[in-house]
Amino acid sequence: MTWRGSSSPTDRIFACLVYLLPLLDVVGLVGAVLFASGSFLAPVLAIVVLPLSPLLGIYYGFGGFMPLIIFFALYMLVVRNDRVPHFIRFNVMQAILIGILLSLFSIIWNYVLSSIFLPTSIVAQTLFNSVFLATLGVSIYCIFQSALGRYAEIPTISEAAYTQVRY
Repeated sequence: MTWRGSSSPTDRIFACLVYLLPLLDVVGLVGAVLFASGSFLAPVLAIVVLPLSPLLGIYYGFGGFMPLIIFFALYMLVVRNDRVPHFIRFNVMQAILIGILLSLFSIIWNYVLSSIFLPTSIVAQTLFNSVFLATLGVSIYCIFQSALGRYAEIPTISEAAYTQVRY
């Protein structure tokens, strides 16, 4: 655990809120497939989607450019701003990196794997379930750690976030 200074309650709230972005990304990525296939995770996904539903319309609105706009806004206005506390900048960068990993999975699925496996195949279902569970678990872990004022340490992602966030 790394201490770069104390974190106020408002810092903790903002650090927690940023982890809604990976949840929005994963719902948009695997949500329709898991619901359509009747996955055993569909009830869990429904529990996640219900409170996020107002944000989903905004996030995927504007012709699909809102995630890109949010990415650039967070990176330029928060991560690269030295006046923002390190705790918030680190958590924003970590959430952005999780979103980038989900985008890479989406690209690999759309251009490589979707031509090999049907979305209803057991391999695709296992892959989608694993991506959903991993993202949900990482997001919940990071939200709890941020709420406690601790830096959430995810092995490779945290190291990359530390290299991107200046002191």
